[in-house]
Amino acid sequence: MKFFKKLLKFLVIFFGLLIAILYITDTDYLLKAVRTIYLNGHSTAFLEDYKYFDNKEVKASDNPEPWPNHKDYNSIKPTDELSKANKDWGTIAYVIIKNDSIWFEEYYDGFGEDSKSNSFSMAKSYVSGLLGKAIIDGYIKSLDQPVCDFLPAFCDDKAKKMTVGDLSSMASGTNWDEAYYSPLSITTRAYFDDDLAKVMNGLKMDTEPGQAFKYASGDTQMLAMVIEKATGKKLYKYLEESFWKPLGSENDVLWQVDSEDHDLVKAYCCIAGNAKDFARFGKLYKDHGKWNGKQILDSAFVAKSITPRFAESPEYGYGWWIKDVDGKSFKMMRGHLGQYVIVQPEDNVIIVRLGHQKSPDAGVGAFTSDISLYIDEAYEMLGL
Repeated sequence: MKFFKKLLKFLVIFFGLLIAILYITDTDYLLKAVRTIYLNGHSTAFLEDYKYFDNKEVKASDNPEPWPNHKDYNSIKPTDELSKANKDWGTIAYVIIKNDSIWFEEYYDGFGEDSKSNSFSMAKSYVSGLLGKAIIDGYIKSLDQPVCDFLPAFCDDKAKKMTVGDLSSMASGTNWDEAYYSPLSITTRAYFDDDLAKVMNGLKMDTEPGQAFKYASGDTQMLAMVIEKATGKKLYKYLEESFWKPLGSENDVLWQVDSEDHDLVKAYCCIAGNAKDFARFGKLYKDHGKWNGKQILDSAFVAKSITPRFAESPEYGYGWWIKDVDGKSFKMMRGHLGQYVIVQPEDNVIIVRLGHQKSPDAGVGAFTSDISLYIDEAYEMLGL
């Protein structure tokens, strides 16, 4: 009994000191990481982790527009290869939209058509779109306006040359480190810290801005701060009024914020929504910024967004990914663990896949083999 009392006392002192050290070293965000991720049996962010964070609601349209079903709706079964991939990689939603009608849809693992799951980095495409909207609305002059006009922390030396377009195209030149699985990386801190602006304002310049693409979630987060400063509106409200309601979204969604006190969205990720509402943004870009005949987003901005900025990085434009498969150019919203809205404008096809993981050939910013599989099998089903 005496041994157990000593052990208990030791553990109390040890954990007390550990917690104190975390607060002293400003790494107390790790407590939230352990509580949210590891104690729920995960090693990284997961599809329903929004339930453990503060969120702000983005309301559905007052006049929702359900997707119509195609005349051949669900008439073709998934290919064997697609079925295997969906099982092996934990797909929860797979939807094919042809000619703006639902041609095929299936949901798995207890999820349904209205179930919420984390968009992860697909949110970056929305934020870039909101930049385009802010330019249309006159809040921001152009892609060439300096970030310094909005964020005083980036007005020195190299930083003063950084533009809002550099942020949208991920060419800021900052020292952001995109390391998802390192507990001490800035990516992990940004996900769990309760003062995201403080984290972002601490970034330093690493290279000259505007020279090259480097995948960095911090660029999108800075862009969100720019848009909020320029518009005077919270980003979740600006999304609601600019896109979510005008595009006829059927479901309310949740956008994670750092904390109730600071109320800054995690702009690089974390919109909890569903496949068919996410697909609407793909349709907007497929249709050159028009929705029901109304120009929601400038067509020139859309065209620029889905065109590579740098010849050395043909995979990225402004908030959108570009991938050639079998001689066709596909435009994509992409997120951690394999969240995809894939658009092929010429064929009038949209493919949405949401799930728990992607193929194991993962790498930061790298195209994984699952993307080609989801495209190839959809095209085989469509007979294209």
